Amino acid sequence: MFHDTFYTRRYLLELQEHLADFKNIGVEVIAISSDPKEKAVAAKEKWKLDKLNIGYELSIEKGREWGLFVSRAKGLKNYPDIFIEPGLFLVRPDQTLYASIVSTMPFARPSFSDVLKALDGIIKNDYPAQGEA
Repeated sequence: MFHDTFYTRRYLLELQEHLADFKNIGVEVIAISSDPKEKAVAAKEKWKLDKLNIGYELSIEKGREWGLFVSRAKGLKNYPDIFIEPGLFLVRPDQTLYASIVSTMPFARPSFSDVLKALDGIIKNDYPAQGEA
């Protein structure tokens, strides 16, 4: 969700700063929101996310299928009544899930520098996916 919060804006700007680093190791990046197209495009323009690919209109049901938490606004201004909390997913080239990190809040997300360091080790050591037992 691309609500104009300090956490979301800062996180997406950090992601954009690392796009070349991800590309250099063969990782494609997209930020996806449950927001309608108009709101997602407006946030992309307002926050100057010109290099970041964005998706939009992810349904609540599809978010749940991905294991994302769903919240209610509970008095938060400028939020829809119901929305999806953030997640970070690493998807293999064959479209299978390698790893996921989901949150119940818009903060305490992993830094992209840390994600890149982890990916470097994963790629170099052909580290297998976990959590499949």
